Amino acid sequence: MRDKKFQFIMLAAVAVALMTSLPLMARDLPNFADLAEHNAPSVVNISTRTSSSRKQMSPFNMPELEGLPEGSPLGELMKKFFGNHGYQMPENDVEKRSLGSGFIISEDGYILTNNHVVEEADEILVRMNDRREFVADVIGKDERSDIALIKINADDLPMVEIGDSDGLRVGEWVLAIGSPFGFDHSVTAGIVSAKGRNLPSENYVPFIQTDVAINPGNSGGPLFNMEGEVVGINSQIYSRSGGFMGLSFAIPIEMAMNVADQLKTRGRVTRGWLGVLIQDVTKDLADSFGMDHPRGALIARVLPQSPSEKAGLQVGDVILSFNGTPIHTSSELPPLVGRSNVDKPASLKILRKGKTKMVNVNIGELPSDDQLEIAGNTPPKVSENRLGLMVSSVSEQVQQALRLPSRRGVMVESVTGKAAREAGIQQGDIITMINNMDVEGVEHFNRLVKELPGEKTVALLVHRNTGPIFLALHVPEND
Repeated sequence: MRDKKFQFIMLAAVAVALMTSLPLMARDLPNFADLAEHNAPSVVNISTRTSSSRKQMSPFNMPELEGLPEGSPLGELMKKFFGNHGYQMPENDVEKRSLGSGFIISEDGYILTNNHVVEEADEILVRMNDRREFVADVIGKDERSDIALIKINADDLPMVEIGDSDGLRVGEWVLAIGSPFGFDHSVTAGIVSAKGRNLPSENYVPFIQTDVAINPGNSGGPLFNMEGEVVGINSQIYSRSGGFMGLSFAIPIEMAMNVADQLKTRGRVTRGWLGVLIQDVTKDLADSFGMDHPRGALIARVLPQSPSEKAGLQVGDVILSFNGTPIHTSSELPPLVGRSNVDKPASLKILRKGKTKMVNVNIGELPSDDQLEIAGNTPPKVSENRLGLMVSSVSEQVQQALRLPSRRGVMVESVTGKAAREAGIQQGDIITMINNMDVEGVEHFNRLVKELPGEKTVALLVHRNTGPIFLALHVPEND
């Protein structure tokens, strides 16, 4: 009897302790009320009007990701779907409108937002927190970073305080203010999920990944730290449904302000350029190079007349660091190079034939997309075909590592198509034969894929570190 009484007393004590601790736990959670109230006047709603003769895009960079397995790596998912900015809306005979967000960075009316919010607009209307409305002019736009600088004719405006995204820590609380689905000045909060996230179609932007609830209309709005400073611009989401699913991406504020300053002073943006095609160092390649673990950016091609060629960089070199910053994966290199000053030297630590050495490169200016295509800066690829394969040329180093008889064939950069996944094709595979036809290169592969008979199973010969293997692929019907 006494034991039961003792147990009851203990349970009651525990219950009392839990109840008294709840207020303390609640007090430990962040309170965003003051932060939201103070910064709301600096955040604006942006609506645009576009004539029906233009193709209207959605106000948010929101890819459709249906039919993908839950366990797919994030990078592979996004290689297919982050190649566009928004989706096409139906054509009609009336003016089309889009909604987005922005924030005031100067008292005289300069506003930062996303390029894809205003890129097709005939008219840009800015609505303030106090319901005042202004027509904005575009000062400049930069598609590569998805940044736009616009201006309204007003003075003494409330402006945000610019922070430092480099000081953010994973797990830190952040807050977003914007106009999701047109609901003005909505506030959402979450934590920093990752930093320096590189997306395939945004090579020069090291995104801040968060779990802040972001939806269409938040595009271009600010991301605040707990000190009320802007640390990023909400730009992209990952979604299967078209709505928020826990992955949001913001452009670091340092990059955004640098772009804004260049747009304001020069009307265009310049970026650094090495002139190399790079890829990740796999475990097998690392073993062949005598590296203790995979790291760095492997040079698969050096473009003619590029800064890298002039500096003596070679195919097969592994870039281990850039201006003292270690390179862990190849995706870390482009943002570092892009932020570098043009016509200034940069120091690269490379691994060449088992030995490390330092190389100085005079950074060039990144050419336009058209010039890059002409120069071959973008690897030949097939990213939107019926097989869902992105491929590139086979480098000399890969040929040697896999002991291929020649550099014929193509290397699989990513697998996004259902048919290719079901066939067992993997990233890093070298396809040398398809449907009993030898693959000579990327253009030849393009042509062979286009000519494949629909709804038929064909054989592919692929080479891996374990040796050659034939795979059976069921070709989907042409669209």
